[in-house]
Amino acid sequence: MAKRLGEPTEHNTAQGAGAHTSDSFRVDKFTATAHRIGPSGRALLHELTVGVFWAHRARDLDVFIALGEGYLAIDEIGRALGSAMCFRAHEDFAMLGMMVTAPRLQTMGTGRWLLRRVMDDCPECDLRLSATRQGYRLYKDAGFVPLGTVWQHQGTTRRIYLPDAVPGIALREMEPGDAAAIRALDTQAYGAARDRTIDKMLQLSDGVVAEAGGEICGFALRRPFGRGRVIGPLVAETERIAMMLAAPLIQRSEGEIVRLDLPGESELFSAFLSAAGMGVHDTVTEMYLGRQRRPLTGPRMFGLAAHSLG
Repeated sequence: MAKRLGEPTEHNTAQGAGAHTSDSFRVDKFTATAHRIGPSGRALLHELTVGVFWAHRARDLDVFIALGEGYLAIDEIGRALGSAMCFRAHEDFAMLGMMVTAPRLQTMGTGRWLLRRVMDDCPECDLRLSATRQGYRLYKDAGFVPLGTVWQHQGTTRRIYLPDAVPGIALREMEPGDAAAIRALDTQAYGAARDRTIDKMLQLSDGVVAEAGGEICGFALRRPFGRGRVIGPLVAETERIAMMLAAPLIQRSEGEIVRLDLPGESELFSAFLSAAGMGVHDTVTEMYLGRQRRPLTGPRMFGLAAHSLG
């Protein structure tokens, strides 16, 4: 099975003076070899996500493989031992994600080896990731700095009423001509231009935009993900505008499992989501290495595209 993924990668770039990550790694009783992730590796990647109880479906993994690059660690008999990917935005920023290690190997160094390998591919880049509790110490030891908590709101949605409108803000359905304004807003809130990612999200999503004086000042997208749907990215200037944007997408998903990953503290918005049946299911820690790129003022991210995409 490993053979169909191609030969082990040659790897000569490095992060830091004299650093080099080898193409193979001895783990337990096996030798793991790094293989570039491509479409043919989706089944192995899915095995890893199932092993750690992630809800990703094949369609979700196809999106990540199309937007990112990275590695699968595979042993001599074709078993996937771990994965790591990066999702580039512009030339000097990357989001690290799909960091998965088979549960039986999580204390044996496989995750550290894969992390270093994918970091080596992003020299001179500012980096960001979403750290699970299991991975937090690994990333902290690698130099990543905690920024804040990401609250995974998720649940079967129930009937809600639209929140009160914000004075001066009008809401409408997203149209194809809104793409440029949505990209620009996302760049502000994300901290880097990720046009390929946003264009992919637009292809997969329906959504709404908020306007002030005829200019788009916020947006929210909804797409199939996992066992139901995810709302994100969602960008707005205030919690009340975020509620306006999320409400119609929740309404049209009544009775479905809906997820929204909320970075940072937003007490009012969080209470609104919980009232809609989307209580806090889990948390991760947003961490960064290099320059902190997420703006803390102006339009902000109230819903991630995904943990791995930011």
